[in-house]
Amino acid sequence: MPNQHYYSNQPVTEHNRRELETVLRGSKFKFISDAGVFSKSGVDYGSKVLIEALEIPSDSHVLDVGCGYGPIGLSAAKLAKNGHVTMIDINSRAVELAKENARLNGISNVTIMESDLFEGVKGKEFDIVISNPPIRAGKETVHKIFEQAYEHLKERGELWIVIQKKQGSPSAKAKLESLFPRVEEVTKDKGYRIFRAIKTTS
Repeated sequence: MPNQHYYSNQPVTEHNRRELETVLRGSKFKFISDAGVFSKSGVDYGSKVLIEALEIPSDSHVLDVGCGYGPIGLSAAKLAKNGHVTMIDINSRAVELAKENARLNGISNVTIMESDLFEGVKGKEFDIVISNPPIRAGKETVHKIFEQAYEHLKERGELWIVIQKKQGSPSAKAKLESLFPRVEEVTKDKGYRIFRAIKTTS
């Protein structure tokens, strides 16, 4: 059997569902996770740092790339209470869990779908794109997320990214700076960097 990763399309790992409870941005969440998805034992530290740093106006249209079982996108949906969040992931098991977790937490301003990177949102533009990118999928995939995020952002739109320094944050920042006129390091915590890249000509 080939190695199964959380960025596989159809995980064949035996199910091991568990319920998690956590507080994100002051809101209590319950999540169902499972084997074969990213950070199945609890919301990972990098995602928590990103969630705490996010600045999302309440009427924003947001895209969460690589949503996993949903912590980042569902947190964003609570911030964008008058807007909408689209959540995409290549992993079919993660997508079904994210849908279940949206229902479990009473969050309805979301669209959750299976998508290989941005395939499922072709032609759509967003105010904000957020991602905890799949570093283990390789630098080429991560850089493709940056490139396609730029294409799917409205003018003055923002890409929010979390990357660990030891997993290549300097090269990630350099790639962002090659695409976006403005790139800021918003915060750092325990080796995790949060970058905000702004699509603007001003």
